[in-house]
Amino acid sequence: MDKLTDDIPRCYFNHSVQFFYEQSGKNISAHWRPRDYVVVSLGMGVSVIVILANILVMVAIFINRRFHFPIYYLLGNLAAADLFSGIAYLHLMFHTGPWTIKLSQNQWFVRQTLIDSSLTASVLNLLAIALERHQTIFTMQLHSKMTNRRVVLLIAAIWGLAIFMGLVPTMGWHCLCDLDNCSTMAPMYQRSYLVFWAVLNLFTFSLMVAAYTRIFVYVRHKSQRMSQHTSQIRHKETVFNLMKTVSMILGCFVICWTPGLVLLMLDGLGCESCQVLRYEKYCLVLAECNSLVNPIIYSFRDTDMLQTFKRILCCLCRRGGAGHKDTLSGTRCNTLEQEPSKNRDAELEEKTRGAPLILKGTEDMVTSTES
Repeated sequence: MDKLTDDIPRCYFNHSVQFFYEQSGKNISAHWRPRDYVVVSLGMGVSVIVILANILVMVAIFINRRFHFPIYYLLGNLAAADLFSGIAYLHLMFHTGPWTIKLSQNQWFVRQTLIDSSLTASVLNLLAIALERHQTIFTMQLHSKMTNRRVVLLIAAIWGLAIFMGLVPTMGWHCLCDLDNCSTMAPMYQRSYLVFWAVLNLFTFSLMVAAYTRIFVYVRHKSQRMSQHTSQIRHKETVFNLMKTVSMILGCFVICWTPGLVLLMLDGLGCESCQVLRYEKYCLVLAECNSLVNPIIYSFRDTDMLQTFKRILCCLCRRGGAGHKDTLSGTRCNTLEQEPSKNRDAELEEKTRGAPLILKGTEDMVTSTES
């Protein structure tokens, strides 16, 4: 009878979170240390900025009819994912450090699911934008011909996959019944899951590199052919702008994500001498910073988007300063989404307006080819 019970793996569903942390060697201090204050303060500051920046992007895309194109819908979804990431990270900051001891198993899994789902959604949106730009540039279009229905389906697929990835550990890929395979960074996750998540993100990054590399090579080749009909200076400017934008996109992704993914791989592979816990919090803050960098690269560098931001902020300042007495400012704010239709030149300009992501300088190439 004893032999039979020994063959059955023992599960620890009723044990505290602290029990798993102690088993994995990730000790939780019962008191706040200076390091805890630094991490939490930094994390809260980054989260608030991420939330505000991405709300601004979403509002701008919603109220300005010039942005009602598939690429902008994807940018809006990226902003929504980064907004979710900021909220999830802010939630983490209120459930970390000494507060972790008070969490139940379900609360801990909810905390981790929010982080995993939000970061996965952000990465998948970056990949979707890269593939959309690839398809658009190769078909010599300024805007994708995807229908709204396909865009909605793509967005739904992104969120469905992101939520599923976040729920995978709670559906069984945990170590509640296998303490020997518990990870150090996430003491209730199996090491194999950390390796899987890291490899999946590295694969996603490789697809982004392949897409943007093909775009760069293709645009460079096209601009060289068109340089016979345009100035050499314009040709160099096109290639330089393209290279700068692609370098920013891939460079920021590498800087923000590589340290965290490397730590996940090392922890998942069982590297006991790597001291992953020393750098864990800072790598997570760095990954969260990608949600702050995304609006800057994909939206804030676009002239029309910046103008819309200024109008929104001006409206908020006028309403805040004058209160309900300033009816003119309220009228001005409400007419933001009608402004593009008031100017016929602006409507014509919409047809030749490029997407904000890539590639400033390629619009002329596309326009010249179409004409």
